[in-house]
Amino acid sequence: MSLIVDGIDLDALNYTIKVPYNGSIMTGGDSLNADLNIFYDAGDIAWMITSTALVLLMIPGVGFFYSGLARRKSALSLIWLSIMATAVISFQWFFWGFSLAFSHTAGKFLGDLENIGFRNVLAHPSVGSPKIPDLLFAVYQGMFAAITVALAVGAVAERGRMLPCVVFMFIWSTLIYDPIACWTWNSQGWVYKMGGLDFAGGTPVHISSGTAALAYSIMLGKRRGHGTHELNYRPHNVTHIVIGTVFLWVGWFGFNAGSALAANMRAVMAAVVTNLAASVGGITWCVLDYRLERKWSTVGFCSGVVAGLVAITPGSGFVPAWSAVVYGVVGAAGANYATKLKFVLGIDDALDIFAEHAVGGFIGNILTAFFAADYIAHLDGFTEIPGGWLNHHWIQLGYQLADSVSGGVYSFGGTCLILFVMNLIPGLSLRVSEEAEILGIDDAEIGEFAYDYVELTREVLNDTSDVESKYSGGLPHELNVHEKNRESANVGRDNIESH
Repeated sequence: MSLIVDGIDLDALNYTIKVPYNGSIMTGGDSLNADLNIFYDAGDIAWMITSTALVLLMIPGVGFFYSGLARRKSALSLIWLSIMATAVISFQWFFWGFSLAFSHTAGKFLGDLENIGFRNVLAHPSVGSPKIPDLLFAVYQGMFAAITVALAVGAVAERGRMLPCVVFMFIWSTLIYDPIACWTWNSQGWVYKMGGLDFAGGTPVHISSGTAALAYSIMLGKRRGHGTHELNYRPHNVTHIVIGTVFLWVGWFGFNAGSALAANMRAVMAAVVTNLAASVGGITWCVLDYRLERKWSTVGFCSGVVAGLVAITPGSGFVPAWSAVVYGVVGAAGANYATKLKFVLGIDDALDIFAEHAVGGFIGNILTAFFAADYIAHLDGFTEIPGGWLNHHWIQLGYQLADSVSGGVYSFGGTCLILFVMNLIPGLSLRVSEEAEILGIDDAEIGEFAYDYVELTREVLNDTSDVESKYSGGLPHELNVHEKNRESANVGRDNIESH
């Protein structure tokens, strides 16, 4: 017998009527004897699969952004690290990361191994939202774990070894990211129960990665020539920075709007404030740089876009549209001035990860205490919060501070401890040799290059020398002399390419 609604034969349209979940087993039901799709809206499923792909797109965006900021001879290594982070953390998340962060039987600080190897992760309503199943929530959150690690490991720029960094990815995600994600987003977590508001990752993603990058920079030490004219250089490829920014800007719609975990008005508002904060942030940073140099910096604009995106992340599903302007201005200005902290502290944070992500995330968390509104959160039809200062809920500032400081301190301290122990293990020393640092991480660690003309330059230099590199064949004994020649040849790359 056909199901007729308003004169329409729904069976003929292959239409599935959504019903409330009423199962009791961990997998959500027996797919051989029941249609498990009836518990979920097809639009929500489609939007979350799309959001997962958008967040994945952000990860090579991080690689291109970092690559453009670095020197030419280490450009490929940063792209390599970002995509390797995706692979390593995708496995770690499948193996036990998801279970440690989002198991249904988690504690206040960490989950258990109930879902190790995605055991029983299928169609049961997820910890994050009853609107989507566990399996979809797992793959979506796995992308958050991957990009957090990709953000942090940019700290190895130009002097860190690849193998220890890959090992660090797995360990750090297990010991640092998973607990912070659990206590922030799992309904059993202490921050969640306290009432902390973090829609898409102010603390688990940005503060944790920014403070981890600061710790990695300290443990690695300064790059060769730090504080001298040797490191007084501009980003080597602004086009890479722009490409990375575009990937990030587009992907951030899945990052923030996707965190509504359904296709609804709350997701729409998150998309609106995300784009507005990014736009205002880009303009703000660009103007601040113009004030000093009287140049309209492309790198400054891109940095401001990212700062605005970082700042709006924790509040994107809680705050009204007009507040995104404040997030953009304050987030970009705060991150801009925070880039000076590395000089005050004497730390070689080569890519300003701490300023962009830790400081930007902290600013976003605090602003969320001011601008969170109950009616915005309820745009999804069921979320209820007391709001922030807009709702005269003054204690929210204390909650946000507790969340931010605890996440930052735990990530920084834990990262220092992990790296200290790793550096004592034979084969896991963190830093490359001085010889390899002079040659460049691409050549010394990967044996490939981001640009053809780097290989061409090496061949030209080899023609003038009878000595070969112990890496890929190209580093003469007279390191300093030929390094200067190499840099001079790279500066003249346009002339090489034109011929």
